[in-house]
Amino acid sequence: MIRLYKDSDFAALYATINSAAVVYKGVIPTDRWKDPYMPADELAKEIESGVIFWCWDEAGTILGVMGIQDVKDVTLIRHAYTHPTYQRMGIGSKLLQYLTTLTTRPLLMGTWADAQWAIKFYEKQGFTLVTEEEKYMLLRKYWNIPARQVETSVVLSNTPVKKLAAE
Repeated sequence: MIRLYKDSDFAALYATINSAAVVYKGVIPTDRWKDPYMPADELAKEIESGVIFWCWDEAGTILGVMGIQDVKDVTLIRHAYTHPTYQRMGIGSKLLQYLTTLTTRPLLMGTWADAQWAIKFYEKQGFTLVTEEEKYMLLRKYWNIPARQVETSVVLSNTPVKKLAAE
């Protein structure tokens, strides 16, 4: 079942993100990898900054998480992870489909350029990879990430970017 994150879920949220993020090790640039991938203080800051997490919960166990965050005139999909044991079972798809119903704003998703499995997942869900020029514009406008992460990331959108650039 999909449900809103509660403060008491913090440990499970942290564990799910970090267990699932292990797939990035050796794929993303080594200077962007850290262990744990998302330290607890960083996760707390993400929540404080307005990332609203939704959980896939089965019998009280969180198997997947995905966040949304309204920034200016768009909604960002943030920190989408499914516990490794439960990947490829539709949990991520169902979470994303649910989150898309929560907003009428354009949706953007950023991920690592070398995470081809993630890019393919979002493309299957109807997102389109933006051009390199559009990526730089969107990452500067809607995210607050280091320059090195900008260089090594991609952005996918469910809305033509020309509409976003005009606003």
